Amino acid sequence: MARIGVDVGGTNTDLVLECSKGVFYHKVPTTLKNQSIGVVDGVRGICERAGIEAAEVELIVHGTTTATNITIEHNGSECGMLTTEGFRDILHIGRHKRPYNFSLHFDVPWQSQPLVKRRNRISIPERILPPAGLIETPLDEDAVRRACTLFRKRGINSIVIGFMFSFLNDAHEQRAKEIVLEEMPEAYVTISSELANVMREYERFSTAAMNCYVGPKTAYYLRDLDAKLREAGVTSKLRIMQSNGGVSTVDACARRPVRILMSGPAGGVIGGASEGDMAGVPNIITVDIGGTSADISTIPGGAVKIMNPRDTYVSGHPVLTPMIDLVTIGAGGGSVAFIDEAGAFNVGPRSAGSEPGPACYGRGGVEPTVTDAQIVLGRLDPDMALGGDLGLDAQLAREAVEEKIAKPLGMSVKDAALGIIRIINNNMALAIRSNSVARGLDPREFSIMPFGGAGPLHGVALAEAVSARDVIVPVAPGITAAVGLLKTDLQYEHTKAGLVELNKATDQEIERINTVVTTLRTRVQAELDADDIPRADQQLMVIAECRYQGQGFELRADMPEGKVTQDNKRQITDSFHEAHKRDYGYAYPEAEVELITVRVIGSASVRRIEIPKIAQADGTSIDRALMFVRPTTFDDGQTLETPRYDRTKLFAGDKVPGPAILIQHNSTTLVPPGYVAETLDYGNTRIRTLGA
Repeated sequence: MARIGVDVGGTNTDLVLECSKGVFYHKVPTTLKNQSIGVVDGVRGICERAGIEAAEVELIVHGTTTATNITIEHNGSECGMLTTEGFRDILHIGRHKRPYNFSLHFDVPWQSQPLVKRRNRISIPERILPPAGLIETPLDEDAVRRACTLFRKRGINSIVIGFMFSFLNDAHEQRAKEIVLEEMPEAYVTISSELANVMREYERFSTAAMNCYVGPKTAYYLRDLDAKLREAGVTSKLRIMQSNGGVSTVDACARRPVRILMSGPAGGVIGGASEGDMAGVPNIITVDIGGTSADISTIPGGAVKIMNPRDTYVSGHPVLTPMIDLVTIGAGGGSVAFIDEAGAFNVGPRSAGSEPGPACYGRGGVEPTVTDAQIVLGRLDPDMALGGDLGLDAQLAREAVEEKIAKPLGMSVKDAALGIIRIINNNMALAIRSNSVARGLDPREFSIMPFGGAGPLHGVALAEAVSARDVIVPVAPGITAAVGLLKTDLQYEHTKAGLVELNKATDQEIERINTVVTTLRTRVQAELDADDIPRADQQLMVIAECRYQGQGFELRADMPEGKVTQDNKRQITDSFHEAHKRDYGYAYPEAEVELITVRVIGSASVRRIEIPKIAQADGTSIDRALMFVRPTTFDDGQTLETPRYDRTKLFAGDKVPGPAILIQHNSTTLVPPGYVAETLDYGNTRIRTLGA
């Protein structure tokens, strides 16, 4: 029984395999033109490394950035939209929010990069009225057919359907979908009530539009990957990591790709939380630094946080789908250093990626990157990258830093390289503060957990910048996100509007809540049934999303066990008051509480990957792990003769004083002077100041 986790990043594709022979790690370059090629090559390679046949693999869990990249690169499908007459410009108007209140020069993403161009938004005569969802104006079916004729003429095959108040009555959206598929059988169709069956028409329409924008390409990639794996002899189940930290099937994610917009970073957060548990550290700030970006998440008390729906924006567009609370910035090993037109020294967000990659890769890249700076400073050994599998050219790195940064700014190559590192570290420190201090959390009570291929080189500097307690380096930093994929459960979610004032709810309204819960439970169970999960193994959680009367957005509250009654409805309001006090510092226990949305989350536990403990220190010297000594430049400008240690040869309890560098196949850990690195029970490492 073998299982593989595959995380595709902008530069490398990371894999972990668990089988009867143990746990194996592997890393291959990402094939940007078609990511599935790199995934298949990686799966074959890690099976060879483990000495097993591809057919022995039972499960593959995949974290993908395909949908995310489409939104970043603005190369999604040309979409058409059917919407209620008079509401054609909802996607343009939005919420009248200014992204930067005091700036005269700002971009409005939903207008400058619309998901559906105005000429392709067709208004349809129809109208459903609140509060009961009664039909005032029947759907004009001929208008829908005429719109389909126009879409065919324009070569549009991805259709969004969003009508006003469809969350109260979806009859018109469902009928319009039937007509579109009659007229355009191959069309990719999304209706807003199936995807985000909640109030707020702008956010609902935007979510449906985003699904159609990324849908065709994402669906093609997922199904193509599934086919390529089978051609390679891998007949296992393929599961996809979702933005909420659960996994789902290829078919479900192909139909609703908005659920996987944060698929890649989510695996890292799950893996980081698990590593924190292994180290006995509940409060951690994960910093996943790959080749292209840095993903940062704060995990208080070991609990992964889910974003409030008001904050779930992707590329400037609201998307009503549950996402792990994280911040992503353009800061990675491939981030390009440059001097802008005003003469300022910048690093990122543009990345050299894997093709051509940093200058040191020798693939034609000539711009200096963070990786090139690390080589110039002696923190990365060109002959040791990926255990020697990736040969790097130190001279090319030095030339790039010198020609593009040092000479134009009149500084030494060493100072230019240090400048690159300091700028990127400051950028990440600002992002860490935005996800901790700005949320009322004190970084001094947290440990920094750096991972990704570049993470452990920056860990101590980031901890110093935000005054974190210490640094915890995972067992396999470069593969942590892939490991997280094998530590998550199967999960589905469905929502429906409730719209009930709880304090004065009538018996009829209480029964309406129970009917909504029953409907959602049935839908979730049907998806789990389709995935061959026995009913006994299905776990269902019902959540009420509530607000004080007149508030703009909701918070999650617990629902009672069983049916809601007049006697137990106070459990919902009490839970909401507690959540409000926890998030905002105050509550109004006597105020009216509105239930806005009911959410049902269905999950099924899967076997988690088990990382074995390593041998305990036996009193022998850490020299058993010593590889060689080379000069290395640290943040204070000192260049010191620095020993390199093979991290895999250190035992639990071993302490390595800085300056030192810990080398392993998938990552490199920097231990500056004045710090000590202690190996923990599972092979993870705690770095703290001497004497702490």
